[in-house]
Amino acid sequence: MNPKEYSLIAVVGVSDDASKYGHKIFRDLLKAGYPVKGVNPRGGFVLGNNIYKSLSEIEGKPELVITVVPPAATVEVVEECNKLGVKNVWMQPGSESAEALEKAKTYGIKTVTACFMVAKDVW
Repeated sequence: MNPKEYSLIAVVGVSDDASKYGHKIFRDLLKAGYPVKGVNPRGGFVLGNNIYKSLSEIEGKPELVITVVPPAATVEVVEECNKLGVKNVWMQPGSESAEALEKAKTYGIKTVTACFMVAKDVW
């Protein structure tokens, strides 16, 4: 695990519901020292952190975006990443779709479809 591997990570799908993966991933990345910002169209605050309504609201461009949303929403996230010039998207299991992967490939966005938390030894 190397929290310094990325200058800024955005987690799309952060939830204030502690039982949801969007909450657990955000919480545990913060605990592990990763530079992380949360995104949810509802905005608000989770664990004392401002939650942005979109990727474009975040100051600075995320180096990596982790999706914890339904597959249809992941397609929209890939579109926004393309507009912002984000080149790395990590799709948590269940958030990926053939359409999202195809769009990412077309845009030259590198994708990984696996659990970031397991792959990086956070969990």
